[in-house]
Amino acid sequence: MLNQKEDYQENVSGVIVVDKPLGLTSHDVVQVVRKGVGLRRVGHTGTLDPRASGVLVVLIGPAVRLSEYVSASDKRYQATIRLGSATDTYDTEGKITLISKVNVTENEFAEQLSLFVGEIEQTPPPFSAVKVQGRKAYELSRKGLDVELKPRKIHVYRLDILDWDVPDVIIDVYCSSGTYVRSLAHDLGKVLGCGAHLVGLRRTKSGRFTLRDANQLDKLKDDFVSGDWHKHLIPAADALSEWHAVELSVEQMQLIRNGRRIQASAEDPNVARGINEQGELVAILEKNIDTCEWCPKKVFSQEE
Repeated sequence: MLNQKEDYQENVSGVIVVDKPLGLTSHDVVQVVRKGVGLRRVGHTGTLDPRASGVLVVLIGPAVRLSEYVSASDKRYQATIRLGSATDTYDTEGKITLISKVNVTENEFAEQLSLFVGEIEQTPPPFSAVKVQGRKAYELSRKGLDVELKPRKIHVYRLDILDWDVPDVIIDVYCSSGTYVRSLAHDLGKVLGCGAHLVGLRRTKSGRFTLRDANQLDKLKDDFVSGDWHKHLIPAADALSEWHAVELSVEQMQLIRNGRRIQASAEDPNVARGINEQGELVAILEKNIDTCEWCPKKVFSQEE
């Protein structure tokens, strides 16, 4: 039988935003949080390589069921691109495949950079976790095998130059989930004709969460020890605060939890979060366009 503390821990659900430091994997951070909160159900949304830092959204308890939705949110990065050299991994970890002089002005760079704004097709790096015939691309690439990856559609909302100090250029990247900033750097080097690769990456925003929401991992570790970590816990419903919200009555909540539909309006979007009067997440709702009704896609129990 669980004691009062253990019972409380089992019912904890929410989000902790971490400023992932360089050198750690996203899984390393999850392990720290898992140990700190004393729960097995902990997961991250949106992997950051060990060479990257910044906003990592960690879901705790039943909130891990929101992973597919939070992971699909838009991202923002501060990327440092080095012109004049390219590598086979598109970053500093790989072998140099090209060295060239850089005869590019800031205006020329900005002009080519603008070509990558909008809905574009992007091919993932050969050294990536994308699956090829059931194997991760980087596993095949490390064996010297040719990896042919299909381009995928992504959306780049904004690209801005933050600092021009050739051969290094720092840009702000605001993009959809699934965008590889390494590929962006590599492709940019190709159109400029001088080659380029990524030398630094910091995620500044993931969904609605920014660096202002992120906690330093060392400080978080101290709060785990002192038991004061709950002050960093953000309600699960806030992870999707950019979504349309449908406030459910007690009767509507009962219907939704029983798998029944409730009336929607023509103006409502196709997906929404269903919340109670206290703003707590009750369900993920999808609209049936034909009947104009909300259908429960994913329901959270009263304990969650």
